Amino acid sequence: MNNDLFELFGTVRDEVNNNDHLRHIGRYCTTELMLQSGEQCVHLVIEHGRVLEIVKGPLHMRAWQFALRAEPQAWNEFWQPVPAVGYQDIFAMSRFGHLIIDGDIGPLLADLRYIKEVLATPRHILDRIQANPASTRATA
Repeated sequence: MNNDLFELFGTVRDEVNNNDHLRHIGRYCTTELMLQSGEQCVHLVIEHGRVLEIVKGPLHMRAWQFALRAEPQAWNEFWQPVPAVGYQDIFAMSRFGHLIIDGDIGPLLADLRYIKEVLATPRHILDRIQANPASTRATA
C-alpha cells in the first residue's frame, strides 16, 4: 500500500461534500484542523459540515483549532478496511501511543462523530480502489 495516503485527501472533499449523511451530522461543525503524517501536513477547513478547503503542507503560520499527528505507518493501519486493535479509532490510537492530539479538543469533542467519519473517508476510498483496481487504471 502507498505510504503517501494524504494523496487521497484530494478526493475526500468530494466524498464528504456529496454525502448527505455526513453533511447532516456535521451541519453544526465549523473548524480548522491539521493532520500530520511524519513530515507531511494537511490542513482542513470545515464549515457547516462541508470541507471547504484542503491544503497540503508544509504549513507555516497557518492557524488550526486542533491537530492530529501520527507516523505514516499509523495512518496506514488506521485506513485499513478492518484496522487492527489500537488503530480502529483516533482515541484508541492516542491511548496506544500512535497518535498525538494537540490544541483545543473542544471542537473535536463537539463534533466527534462527524470528525471520525471524515477521517475514516480514506478507508472507504482505499477499500473501493482495492475492490476494483481496474477502475483506477482506466482513469489514470
